[in-house]
Amino acid sequence: MIVRPTIERYARDHTTPPSPLLETVAATTEQAAEHPEMMTGAVEGALLAMLVALRRPRRILEIGTFTGYSALSMAEAMPAGCRLVTLEADARHADLARRHIAASPYADRIEVREGPALDTLAGLSGPFDLVFIDADKPSYIRFLEAVLPLLDPLGVVAVDNVLHFAITPDATDAAAIEAFNAYVASRADLVQVVLTVRAGLMLIRRAD
Repeated sequence: MIVRPTIERYARDHTTPPSPLLETVAATTEQAAEHPEMMTGAVEGALLAMLVALRRPRRILEIGTFTGYSALSMAEAMPAGCRLVTLEADARHADLARRHIAASPYADRIEVREGPALDTLAGLSGPFDLVFIDADKPSYIRFLEAVLPLLDPLGVVAVDNVLHFAITPDATDAAAIEAFNAYVASRADLVQVVLTVRAGLMLIRRAD
């Protein structure tokens, strides 16, 4: 976490609590997933849901499903007719996410595509109004380059863990995160802001 634990707890205590569905997904993830800390937390999940509620997207793309918590957080705020495509490279994670999604009221509105994300992205067509990236950190630049052509002109890209290097500077992917942040900052055609939520969340849009 970037902020102090006391502030993190205060933020969670004063954020609309997760639904029973999300509480169940979180509990199952804690028991079944090898790295449950990878799950989007309650505050970040609520932030994603808020972005969906404000943006009112028709199509959402997620890169990195894990166990489905973030996808379902967004699904709970999706307007009628909205669809979400989520990409997951790990077969075990994809299976667990599919089970969570199948048990939800949103099974007919969320599609899990299993396999390397860059391969799947090459076969997708846009536009997507909202994109959430939370997957292989060394591939972040390539993910962004792949999704920008699929992004609606008024679309938003949310990228997770952009302050990860500040938490674990010796991590193998820390340099990749710093390189990604520098890359985004160097592009005059993009506008971005970094939020100190969990391990950092960057919001990106095209410049006017």
